[in-house]
Amino acid sequence: MKHIVLFSCLLISSFGISQQKTTGDVPLSPNNGITANFTLDNATSKVTLVLKGPSDRWFGLGIGVNAGFSMSSGDAVVYSDVTTPKLTDRNFIGTTQPPLDSSQDWTIVSDVVSGTVRTLTLTRNLTNSDPNDYQMPYATTNSISFAGPRPATATTTVAPHGGTANVGYATASFTTVLGVDELNALEKNKVTVYPNPVKETVNFKNAEKIKSIDIYESTGRKVKSVKLDSENISVSDLKSGSYYLEITLKDGSLSYEKLIKE
Repeated sequence: MKHIVLFSCLLISSFGISQQKTTGDVPLSPNNGITANFTLDNATSKVTLVLKGPSDRWFGLGIGVNAGFSMSSGDAVVYSDVTTPKLTDRNFIGTTQPPLDSSQDWTIVSDVVSGTVRTLTLTRNLTNSDPNDYQMPYATTNSISFAGPRPATATTTVAPHGGTANVGYATASFTTVLGVDELNALEKNKVTVYPNPVKETVNFKNAEKIKSIDIYESTGRKVKSVKLDSENISVSDLKSGSYYLEITLKDGSLSYEKLIKE
């Protein structure tokens, strides 16, 4: 039984090679019409922020700002023009209008308006030398807190937002995801068995990557070991039932497949 537990753990860990992790869409609370989505990519060393807010007024996002701290300090991005894209990198230093950061590090990738909602896709480096920017190293950034202000009425002039009713807060955790390249690589290099269920002979996709195969009953007892010399093996001697194949690859890694013998 211990071997089956190990199989489950290794199967899960084999998908832990993702190069991205994301918060998903996170609405601020209390709801003020602002939603943020952070995605960190350790292959490109970039963070992508998809920021949604009202299309008829300025709105912003304070990064690394907790509700308990109000809006007293933190890194900020503010969108302040509804006719010409005008995104500014700013700092929160109190209740006054947030001043411009000396280094403008965020870039607008896209700016889309649908009805009353503006969706901005922004990007910048995960880390940089700007002391005013919230640093997001991939390995250690597992959660993030942020706050989003907007004015009570339509205006493109960055000014006090009109009280706590117009600011929302959120804390979100990151979840690892597989990017398109990783999914394609996994599918291309994955060792799979067919047909399944099987009566006599099991074939292997990417058989050239296989060094040896151990076959276990569902109870965890090893019933057979095979050194693969071709693209298939005979399982005619196995009783009907469910089996797990522990496949040792030539690079030393392990792969697992469930097999049903008819």
